Amino acid sequence: MALRSALMTVMVAAAEKAAKALKRDFGEVENLQVSRKGPSDFVTAADTKTEKTLVAELSKARPNFGFVLEEGGVIAGSDGEHRWIIDPIDGTTNFLHGIPHFAMSIALQRADRIIAGVVYNPITEDWFIAENGTGAFHNNRRMRVSARKSLDDVIVATGIPFKGRPGHEEFLEQSARVMGATAGLRRFGTASLDLAFVAAGRFDAFWEMGLKPWDIAAGILLVQEAGGFVTDLHGPASPLDTGNILATNAEIQAPLRRVILGTP
Repeated sequence: MALRSALMTVMVAAAEKAAKALKRDFGEVENLQVSRKGPSDFVTAADTKTEKTLVAELSKARPNFGFVLEEGGVIAGSDGEHRWIIDPIDGTTNFLHGIPHFAMSIALQRADRIIAGVVYNPITEDWFIAENGTGAFHNNRRMRVSARKSLDDVIVATGIPFKGRPGHEEFLEQSARVMGATAGLRRFGTASLDLAFVAAGRFDAFWEMGLKPWDIAAGILLVQEAGGFVTDLHGPASPLDTGNILATNAEIQAPLRRVILGTP
């Protein structure tokens, strides 16, 4: 894969280092499925190990930057302006079941803006990368969001609230409206890859509620750099703050939002 900058070289190298152990761990999941103990503890260990590797590698290259981590929380950096936002295994339930649809998500935030992002599926060797102002790429190919204009023609991705979390009834109402207005609904279980697929034009849109910054930070930049639009589902706030996200092309954002929210 052609690299685009010193910064992207650092991010890709960290992901490659962490991926070596993660691939081996994924190869063990099938065996763990039949054990009495079950694979949950193993997946937690894989998550933690991957995150520690990413933090170590990124810290070597940029020792003053802070971190926002799924497992390790917020780590302040002496830089004060830059911080990495990391999900070591986005799609842990897929990982748990031996489904090869999960990803590392690494984003770099400067002040309140995401300036670089990597989403990497180590099993399929799919790299999705973007830097502010330079475009978004899948491996070596430039990505563009889809150009579809009619909701009748679009495929929309979403995520279902996890067991025990609020929002199931609202989601069911939203999804029923979307299914009635579009060509289809998809739920793949990895928000970072859903956003990457919107950037690549595979999905026409993605919405979900209740997400965390590490789920979507890199994906937001991918969509934006591929010519798409990312907003909070309900209003002008940042989805990084609210966790409620809608990502589309320019043509369908307003009509799709109305369908999802059930507004005229």
